[in-house]
Amino acid sequence: MPAEALPTGALPATGRDAQHAAAPLAPRARLLPALAAVYRAQLSRARVARIPLLFVATFQSIGIMVLMRGVVDGGSEARAVVAGSTVLVVAFVALNLLAQYFGQLRAGGGLDHYATLPVPPAAVVLGAAGAYASFTVPGTVVTAVAGSVLFGLPLGHLWILGAVVPLAGAALAGLGAALGLLAPRQELATLLGQLGMSAALLLGVLPAERLPGPIGWARDLLPSTYGVEALARTFGPHPDWAAVAADLAVCGAVGLASLAVATWAYRRAAVR
Repeated sequence: MPAEALPTGALPATGRDAQHAAAPLAPRARLLPALAAVYRAQLSRARVARIPLLFVATFQSIGIMVLMRGVVDGGSEARAVVAGSTVLVVAFVALNLLAQYFGQLRAGGGLDHYATLPVPPAAVVLGAAGAYASFTVPGTVVTAVAGSVLFGLPLGHLWILGAVVPLAGAALAGLGAALGLLAPRQELATLLGQLGMSAALLLGVLPAERLPGPIGWARDLLPSTYGVEALARTFGPHPDWAAVAADLAVCGAVGLASLAVATWAYRRAAVR
């Protein structure tokens, strides 16, 4: 159509004007709706792909308790073994598998896909971390009940798992995501995830009073330690609830810090 036939002001844009006339991009999604969408997608993916690994994590923790039953009779040591084995399920999934997942996502170019979506970086990290932490709930409940029965511990306060699992899961998932995103190679992310889970095994399951001094200091730096301590206190005849709340508060603070570091690591990896 010739230009003379168009109404005034309706001349077709060409060159640089055509670029300015392009439709604006859609606004970025808000954090909570984006977080819910990523969480549902990751939970569906984990449910299909991670059920065998969750069974392995639960079986591993129960096997450790059976082995320790021949060494530990009861008391504070039994409480430490059961609590550490329960939180170990969270470490296996939320730390080890999440480090592998983000390492694979970075190596395979999956971060480029998320970077093209109008989704806040925090929603990607929090959604994946929440899904992996939620996926550990059945294994932790089974492990805690089995350990309590095996060592003759009371079952009345296992409701505290409703606080221990999300707080310890957030701390370990944030650490796992940060390791996977900061590792320069996928193989190194897998190695770091395995080392982190091994640290949770050795420093969480073994009673603290049997650890040498420097190893005990390293135990205090592990995010899952405070979840283990909170759960172990509830197995006593008269739990110190103030100390339990303090341990959970420390675990929650570490979780917020680790998730913030993971979000920063995601932004850093996505722009490279």
